[in-house]
Amino acid sequence: MPTVVAVGSALLDRIYPVTNLPEPDGGAFARDERTAAGGVAANVATACARLGRDAGVVSRVGRDDDGDRILDSLAAEGIDASHVSRGDERSSYAMILRDDDGRRMIVAGGESIPKLRLDDDALDYCRDADVVFTSAYAPDKVVSRLVEAARADDDFPPIVFDLAGPLPELEDRGTEPETIDELLPVVDCFVSSEVPLRSYLGCDGREAAAELRERGVTRAALTRGEDGALLLDGDDVVEVPAFRVDAVDTTGAGDAFSAGLVDAWILDGKSAAEAGRFAAAVAAENCLGGGARGGLPRRETVLERL
Repeated sequence: MPTVVAVGSALLDRIYPVTNLPEPDGGAFARDERTAAGGVAANVATACARLGRDAGVVSRVGRDDDGDRILDSLAAEGIDASHVSRGDERSSYAMILRDDDGRRMIVAGGESIPKLRLDDDALDYCRDADVVFTSAYAPDKVVSRLVEAARADDDFPPIVFDLAGPLPELEDRGTEPETIDELLPVVDCFVSSEVPLRSYLGCDGREAAAELRERGVTRAALTRGEDGALLLDGDDVVEVPAFRVDAVDTTGAGDAFSAGLVDAWILDGKSAAEAGRFAAAVAAENCLGGGARGGLPRRETVLERL
């Protein structure tokens, strides 16, 4: 059985380097177009596999060429895809517009991920793991079932949850705010960047860390891009600086950081400071390659950077 099971999105990224990110009623010119496998859950599973962990994915794809490519990308990394279901709908995808400064705009589409459900076999698959990762891009019914299982079973594996997107973006396709509220007391590690965090709590930084603590969260990672991250560890808030690198592409940096936390903080039991530094190194290395997984490192590369 996999050590890490990632539940949620496995999709195809359509990447467009553009002259500028368009304003409302504005436009831009795409200099190129390329595709690569992506999706938060699949990215985290791939990062964990590169670090030497046995990983599996629970997701859904269509019976189309994109679905074949997504499954091939998981197989190439040795990731167990036995719980990736297939349907007649179009495989989910993300259109990523990226300007010369590395800023991004992401538009999601496709029907396969919104149709993902967690059946009894998939839930048992999660129970057998050492850690379960999921994100707010997973359908509400999926995250709700994980929350119910964790509340009912003290032996359910630790859950790492990434808020991933602002609440308006999640409406009718991702995790609902009420489910996130119910998840906070049972989640082992809550992860979010600044924009989703502000949409949910109305604040970020240390104020958000204090609010999460009040709501029952004992561990959290609040990422701040080039400014590093704040890690909530019980009553302590640890500041973790980012590594300075000449980034080629920041797509997937957050997913790489989450995978580093899964590896070092949850599985290896390192201190918040050590785990945060390890996760920051994984994220920095990933920024040196193109796409969400282009620079995902092996463990020895991370240790060299550290």
